[in-house]
Amino acid sequence: MKALITGASSGIGRDFARQLSRRGFDLILAARRVPRMEELARELPTHVRVVGVDLSCKDQCFELYREVCGDRIDVMINCAGFGLFGPFDETDLDRELELIDVNIRAVHILTKLFYRDFKKRGSGYLLNVASSAAFQPGPLLSSYYASKAYVLRLTQALAEELRRDGSGVYIGALCPGPVRTEFDAVANVRFSLKGLSSEFVARYALDKMFAHKTVIVPGMQMKAALFGERFLPQSAIVRLAYYMQKRKKGPKP
Repeated sequence: MKALITGASSGIGRDFARQLSRRGFDLILAARRVPRMEELARELPTHVRVVGVDLSCKDQCFELYREVCGDRIDVMINCAGFGLFGPFDETDLDRELELIDVNIRAVHILTKLFYRDFKKRGSGYLLNVASSAAFQPGPLLSSYYASKAYVLRLTQALAEELRRDGSGVYIGALCPGPVRTEFDAVANVRFSLKGLSSEFVARYALDKMFAHKTVIVPGMQMKAALFGERFLPQSAIVRLAYYMQKRKKGPKP
């Protein structure tokens, strides 16, 4: 059995690698920071192949697929992504376009390519890492929230197509709340809620993935919050979201 994980150099992606290796999967790890992945590979009990790739570049997304498509990939996890905090008129446009390239375009390309292969074969697991941010608008993290909404809705739509076809292929979306990773440092935010450990999130997500759960939300606190939102008007949700995002503002660099 073999798994491909993008964004495998840190955070949830790194812990996906650890969890899958413990379950007997050989791995292909893909990210920009090759030394980090090589260090991770040395600690894992199964065979690991490291691929350096910048998923903000469209051509490198296709190159990654070409490099691994000869392998029989059983599990494909799109985990690469990042956030950007700040008022929309102040955030850097180039950085936002890079965010869109990584969080949306790369996920779309790799999902499309492996989805086609899995459907032809009639088997395979494809997990896209979205976020609890996908369920609502996110003032001050607007591009990130919007990007994760794309990932969630694309995944749900494809899951229904597979169900209608009676396919043996699985696709699902992981939608965690705050997780203790490097995300907050990259986005320059401080979470107002205590985050879950990336190890817990990865283990929980894999359990639910193999149980064929389409939308995976780790943690009772986040499940309760999302359930409560059903009873609020959208205007109240977006105002509450702004208040929560405002509390995340970190110190000026």
